[in-house]
Amino acid sequence: MIIFYKLITVKKYFEIIICFFCFLFVTYSCLLLTIKPLGEIINININPIAINILGFPIYWYGIMYLVGFFCVYWLSLIKISHSKKTYITKDKIENLLYWGMLGAIIGGRLGYVVIYRPDYFSRHLIEILYIRNGGMSFHGGLIGVLISIYTYAKIQKIPFLELTDFIAPSIPVALAAGRIGNFINGELWGYQTKLPWGIIFHNDVEQIPRHPSQIYEFLLEGVLLFIIMQVFSNKKTRPKGQVSAMFLIFYGLTRFFAEFWREPDYFIINTTQLLTLGQTLSIPMIVLGIAILLTNR
Repeated sequence: MIIFYKLITVKKYFEIIICFFCFLFVTYSCLLLTIKPLGEIINININPIAINILGFPIYWYGIMYLVGFFCVYWLSLIKISHSKKTYITKDKIENLLYWGMLGAIIGGRLGYVVIYRPDYFSRHLIEILYIRNGGMSFHGGLIGVLISIYTYAKIQKIPFLELTDFIAPSIPVALAAGRIGNFINGELWGYQTKLPWGIIFHNDVEQIPRHPSQIYEFLLEGVLLFIIMQVFSNKKTRPKGQVSAMFLIFYGLTRFFAEFWREPDYFIINTTQLLTLGQTLSIPMIVLGIAILLTNR
């Protein structure tokens, strides 16, 4: 009870939690407005284009990426305002997020191209640029972000792990936004289910109720991971690198768990009969996180 009381009375925590749940409320409300129930089965037919401006389509997928980056920026400013010891300023965090955004987009897209569909994109090179149609890899995006942060840390002469520790607790919000983008795009759905919350996606040729695995990942990689990271990072005396390590470990675990309900895309061949490609790629993250945690005690 004492720990719980401290958590809810810390102003920084209060503002961060309010910020995140406002984001959840807005995104959930948008989904409710676009879902059309047909009998006892939920049928999803969301137009991936949010608005057309002078004939130029603005896609929900891109909007959710912007929402995610804006929320990370907002949470970072809150953290700066309540931290007296950090020398990471508002200007530095703005530059860092700019670098990180480029790394996430370039790395995420190239990761998807190289890891998931190299044969297809080798024959359709121009389509590598069609990000608005979907197709981003988290693991590729993570590599891109880490390269960007490392480069920025070297330029600014800031310890790399200090930057990653600072930004890691806010990342689950961006992941949550990305999963909502996947849901709106009608991609990365789950296996067939008879559960009452099974969903028929309009672009599914089989037109069968499926697990809304995007929402499962939204809850696991977004909500749950956000809570874990905020609780763990709240302690002021964590050794450098431990917050980053916890992010790697728990993202890997939540992604590994969520993959049990997510049906691989038709072009993906599982690396083994037991593990999906997403699970296989998550294992090195968990191992790396454990290694960092053990070497920075």
